[in-house]
Amino acid sequence: MSAVSSRPSVPRRPGARTGLSWWAVALAVVSFVALLAVMTAPSTAHAVSASQELAPVLEFLARLVGIGG
Repeated sequence: MSAVSSRPSVPRRPGARTGLSWWAVALAVVSFVALLAVMTAPSTAHAVSASQELAPVLEFLARLVGIGG
């Protein structure tokens, strides 16, 4: 036995927004510009060890939480 299920049609409110927020468009533009900058200047890029970048962040978080001395 199959049951028919359908949602009732709800009329749209006159003030309902359907467009993107300004920050969603700005985020897409910033991301595109950053990727374009990385692609156009690959000679200035260099590899960085993850431990060099991550250690100060972890130390700060440990002090923030109160774990470290």
